[in-house]
Amino acid sequence: MRKRLILWVPLAGFAIFLAVFAVSLNAPRDKAVPSGMVGQPVPDFTLAPAIAGRPGLSAASLRQGQTHVVNVFASWCLPCRVEAPQLDALSRRGIPVVGIAIRDRPEDLAIFFANYGNPFRAIGADVDRRVQMEIGSAGVPETFVVDGRGIIRLQHIGQINDFDLPRIIAAYEAAR
Repeated sequence: MRKRLILWVPLAGFAIFLAVFAVSLNAPRDKAVPSGMVGQPVPDFTLAPAIAGRPGLSAASLRQGQTHVVNVFASWCLPCRVEAPQLDALSRRGIPVVGIAIRDRPEDLAIFFANYGNPFRAIGADVDRRVQMEIGSAGVPETFVVDGRGIIRLQHIGQINDFDLPRIIAAYEAAR
């Protein structure tokens, strides 16, 4: 009987490890990072439209008095697909969401938007990642709250989950 019990110990240990790992994956984390760009103006840029029917994006358009949520994304990015409902929720609240499409093609973006929706009022095509790097973004997805004077007020690294929305909404409201 004792030998049989000893055989189950490794399996029980592995099950406990998996449970802790699964819980930690979904645990809320503060993804706001102390970026050198927070509190700084967005650098000057002008991006051509990423798709037909939506305007491109420029720093000047972010300095016209209205606070925006700027999402750096790509159609080939799996976490970008996961955060699509949260971006849609922000847009449905009347929060202006604009996008910077990284190394993407219009036909791939069209498929992405057909499958996951398009909450963006404007989408700039950053084909060489120059603007992405200049605003302090290292990957996709990343989200910024930019006030009406073009000052970055929040940087959120990674996909937006439901538990991230209150902090992003609060940063948007504070920046208005």
